[in-house]
Amino acid sequence: MIAIDKTSQLPDDQRVVMTAVGLTAPNGNNLEEYRANLLAGKSGVQDYEIRYVGKTLAGICDFESTKYQTKKDIRRGTRAGAVGVWAAQEAVARSGLDWANVDRSRVGIYVGVTEHGNVETENEIHSIKAFDYDTQYWSHHHNPRTVANNPAGEIALNMGITGPHYTIGAACAAGNAGIIQGVQMLRLHECDVALAGGVSESIHTFGIFASFKSQGALASHADPCQASRPFDRDRNGIVVSEGSCMYVLERLSDAKARNAPIIAEIVSYAINTDATDFVLPNPERQAQCISMALARGGLAADQIDIVSTHATGTSSGDSQECDALRRAFGNSNRTRFNNTKSFIGHTMGAAGALELAGNLPAFQDRVCHAPINVENLDPDCALNGLVVQEPQELSRVDYILNNSFGMLGINSVLIVRRF
Repeated sequence: MIAIDKTSQLPDDQRVVMTAVGLTAPNGNNLEEYRANLLAGKSGVQDYEIRYVGKTLAGICDFESTKYQTKKDIRRGTRAGAVGVWAAQEAVARSGLDWANVDRSRVGIYVGVTEHGNVETENEIHSIKAFDYDTQYWSHHHNPRTVANNPAGEIALNMGITGPHYTIGAACAAGNAGIIQGVQMLRLHECDVALAGGVSESIHTFGIFASFKSQGALASHADPCQASRPFDRDRNGIVVSEGSCMYVLERLSDAKARNAPIIAEIVSYAINTDATDFVLPNPERQAQCISMALARGGLAADQIDIVSTHATGTSSGDSQECDALRRAFGNSNRTRFNNTKSFIGHTMGAAGALELAGNLPAFQDRVCHAPINVENLDPDCALNGLVVQEPQELSRVDYILNNSFGMLGINSVLIVRRF
């Protein structure tokens, strides 16, 4: 039996479900391909070179960009917009919605971002350098490309959506935050369909690589596929990646009315702040965020079957999160912990949404995928229930908890259940 949580006792017009997911990740362009590669241990990290920084590593998406956009649209827009359009269009195509007859004024778009505008500004400065920095050569497309709402706005323009659209800036907690915003707006009846998730174009700005490198937090390895190694004793930093993951969210009452396929129900969430450091995480606050989400959902820690960890592959970040997980989960024998960044790197604003997506099929196949590259488990990361080496089959999967944390101490937790 599925445990009775607080959300299950709400009326159907206050319960929110996921009816579709669209994505592009460094190792897959749809949920089926992505999941298969997670179970097979296939990495999407590869060699990469970017101006000023030179040779490095990155998670790079490879999708049919002209499926939903013209070449002109792609040139005029941004990479964040392109990956967002792909994911949103794919999600709607898989939702079963009669899209031609959907009231587009009742569709909301809520996109989590880590940052936006750096890519375009860097490119413009690089371009006018050849003209002795004469700003008459500055692109007139720069302003619409760099406004903070751009990724959500490009989706709206592409899909003819006239409801609310905006981005949620929440550092690397943004993927979860985008989904949470969609849930809240549906419960307020501000929209009837929410396209919610996160995007990242981070690999196209040299600044993010340079900054992580100056911090000593940029991963390196002779084999790109082994560079991202959360929990491993020899981890040496973050692999920067791009990607996007967007969900179709609906009130349960509406999903039932159209006999929609339901992937999962969102049962709880929480967001809080460390308020202690610009970069270094605070395990006490992270644990509090997890406990807040459990309490809001009326759940006990040992009811969670899978925890998708945020772990990025940095020395302090991974061990601090494991400290938080021990505080929140104790020695729960039921809960299993895994990680997805070891396959795709850190997709920044898309991370929370993509990492949750990779675990959702476990509701049906009951398999917890294992992070790759954990060859020498760091004792500080030796969680009870950490799945390593091989995927682990579970007797059942009812609840998945997704951690996503970011700079300036923002923490987000999202809990979904099998419907």
